[in-house]
Amino acid sequence: MKVYLVRHASAGKRSEWEGDDRLRPLDRRGFEQVERIVEELREAAFERILSSPYVRCVQTVEPLADVRGLTVEVEDALAEGAGADAALALFRRVGTDLVACVHGDLLWELFGEKRKKGSTTALEL
Repeated sequence: MKVYLVRHASAGKRSEWEGDDRLRPLDRRGFEQVERIVEELREAAFERILSSPYVRCVQTVEPLADVRGLTVEVEDALAEGAGADAALALFRRVGTDLVACVHGDLLWELFGEKRKKGSTTALEL
């Protein structure tokens, strides 16, 4: 099973956002990154798209879902701070090739290094 892990696209600086961080949307650069994500994954083999419930994550994969005729499935197990165990358990329950929009902390926990916003990393399970 392959999981395409997409780190959410650019959403400005957390320190400059006032209010609930879960509601912080993509910025102009983020929407440009989304276009590249769509092109990168347009022909990839996957059946579902999952996302952290944070607005910036959902916005990152909505255009891909539209192109593929899929629905973005919001999952708390992908929220910031939920941890790798929760995410991996979710992926195994789903049991099919998928795209998952996640936060940098999960990628750090899985791979031990930073990944750029708007980047995609394939994970084989």
